[in-house]
Amino acid sequence: MMHILLQWLVNALAIYATAHILSGIHIKNFGAAILVALVLGLINAVVRPILVFFSIPFIIVTLGLFLLVINAFLLLLSASIVSGFSIDSFWWAIAGSVVISAISWIASALFRL
Repeated sequence: MMHILLQWLVNALAIYATAHILSGIHIKNFGAAILVALVLGLINAVVRPILVFFSIPFIIVTLGLFLLVINAFLLLLSASIVSGFSIDSFWWAIAGSVVISAISWIASALFRL
């Protein structure tokens, strides 16, 4: 249980840091980042597997790059659900998904999650 809470906190920190790094992603405060991390985690658990299953041909043809599109779409979906978090365009969502993934990966490696 503690592992899940730590991963949630790492993701919230990654979302908050990404909003400060990229000018096209805006977040009101760290509380909104925690809520975005929760919503994004739930969306990734429920919606992402369905999208990945139905887009397997696109994923194969693009050698996995279509997963960036799926991640960006899910990030935009979470931005539409959570007030206090907004993304200017789809391209900012792609950049944001890459930066959030990188920061989460680095932080998880540092904390050995």
